[in-house]
Amino acid sequence: TFMRMKDDYMQNGQLKPGYNWQISTNNQVIINYTIHPNPTDTTTLVHHIEQHKELYGQGPEVLTTDAGYGSQENYEYLESNKIEAYVKYSYFHKEQRQKHDNPFSSDNFYYNSKKDCYYCPMGQQMLHVGYRTKTTDNGFAQHYNIYQAQNCTSCPLRGMCHKSKGNRQIQVNHKLRQLKARAREKLLSEKGIYHRKKRPADVEAVFGQIKGNFGFKRFILKGKYKVEIEAGLIAIAHNLKKMVA
Repeated sequence: TFMRMKDDYMQNGQLKPGYNWQISTNNQVIINYTIHPNPTDTTTLVHHIEQHKELYGQGPEVLTTDAGYGSQENYEYLESNKIEAYVKYSYFHKEQRQKHDNPFSSDNFYYNSKKDCYYCPMGQQMLHVGYRTKTTDNGFAQHYNIYQAQNCTSCPLRGMCHKSKGNRQIQVNHKLRQLKARAREKLLSEKGIYHRKKRPADVEAVFGQIKGNFGFKRFILKGKYKVEIEAGLIAIAHNLKKMVA
């Protein structure tokens, strides 16, 4: 699959054919790896953990990832498999840096669970008007509730609130919001901060060793089966060197 590579010497957003190489590490030792043709990390996590279970007879006790893996499908999978997970989601760091919340962001609208409605910054009630379902590349269905304001025509804040011609609509995935809230609580806990600090030094250092010190920056073989073998040989070489050191 054509993917945007980090090693872009031309600085013009080159797309190059490649594979998405996923690894799990423990103290910089590779304990599992998988090869994927899809460029996004979100859809790789479930398969990666399932392979871990095949190798070791159980899932990992603790899992820490960056924001590329935060999705409803992954959160539900991790909870159902009772894995202690510290998985960031998109905009997690942005939330921590923001000093003032945007009052026109739907995330900051007040929700009345009893009436199942939201209230916009002007205090106007946004009623529940329908549903929408989105299906991910893995076939996972995400369900959204649609809420609509009743009258935006004469609202003095309309220009700052939205640009649509009619009344403002918002789409809310209540389940995902609940999962993100639980993930946020874990990530900001003392244990969460510890694991978040440890993750870059654990896994990113391995890729740095393979690319920088080994000089391995492209696969020689072609085809997913052969590339998996090549990646496995590199993983074995790294682990042996780590054990000797």
